Amino acid sequence: MTNRWLVRRSYPFGQLRSELDRTFGDLYGWSRAPVGRAGARRGTYPAVNVWEEDDVLRAEAEVPGLKMEQLEILVQGDELTLKGEREMENREEVTYHRRERGFGSFSSVVRLPVEIDVDNVEARLEDGVLTVTLPKAPSARPRKIEVKTSNH
Repeated sequence: MTNRWLVRRSYPFGQLRSELDRTFGDLYGWSRAPVGRAGARRGTYPAVNVWEEDDVLRAEAEVPGLKMEQLEILVQGDELTLKGEREMENREEVTYHRRERGFGSFSSVVRLPVEIDVDNVEARLEDGVLTVTLPKAPSARPRKIEVKTSNH
């Protein structure tokens, strides 16, 4: 039988980072969500899924508590930009013991794999999920090409 050892890697600045996150998070309402692989904080940025169907792309973003008038959706070429703002809840006379819900404005740009027909983009907000339907531009849609025979 082989022995397996679990080695815990030590990150020398981990504790300092945790303390700074806690301090600034409490002061400014920043989320203490874990850092992702790319190193970016999630903060108030919405989680976004993008997938492709036959002639459309669909994007879903989690935006709980936001109303459509608090959101801005821009499409240009092959980029989808989601902008919004979540207001900070000001509760006077309270002491927060934990404050993780993010607030403030966000702007998230998603590069799309194809060009979009911007005149026919639709957006719907339901149960805190924003769904954007992005029809592919005619030039991005597959076309069947007729094969001709040569007559010699």
